[in-house]
Amino acid sequence: MSGFFQVLKDWIQYDAERDFYSKYNPSLVEAAEVIYRRMKKSDIDAVLQIENAAYEFPWEPQTFRDCFRVNYICWVAEKLGRIQAYGIASVGAGESHVLNVCVSPAAQGKGYGRAMMENLMQLARDKGAEMMMLEVRPSNQKAINLYLSLGFNEIGQRKGYYPASKGREDALVLARTL
Repeated sequence: MSGFFQVLKDWIQYDAERDFYSKYNPSLVEAAEVIYRRMKKSDIDAVLQIENAAYEFPWEPQTFRDCFRVNYICWVAEKLGRIQAYGIASVGAGESHVLNVCVSPAAQGKGYGRAMMENLMQLARDKGAEMMMLEVRPSNQKAINLYLSLGFNEIGQRKGYYPASKGREDALVLARTL
């Protein structure tokens, strides 16, 4: 998006009340309700901002559009009108595969990742999945700890799965029954 249009979009979306409360009464902002909802195509710009801030090797915009095209489970966590996290999973043949779960760096450590995973697990169950799988970087210990605490177990590795600053990084493959 060009500079002018981004400034215009930010101006239109500016919420003076939210800005006031975040500045002068942050406890009200912290207590605000988090809404988990289906991702819309109009959310892709906000999702891409989180993706680019959180990952050294982010997904391309077309990858997100493709997830919509093939009808994957695409959800966001929104607080006070701002997307804080998102999750994407596929479901088919009784299995679900988590493709991407990401929390805005500013919102990490507040339970969004756990809640998003619980939400994805329930949505996959509702679509008939009996098992869920995912890949995770061995260097992402926080994510590994979250997945283990949710009942996932390591079932294998994928060699050279992820791009890395020095070549490729393996992936741990985790799974759990639903």
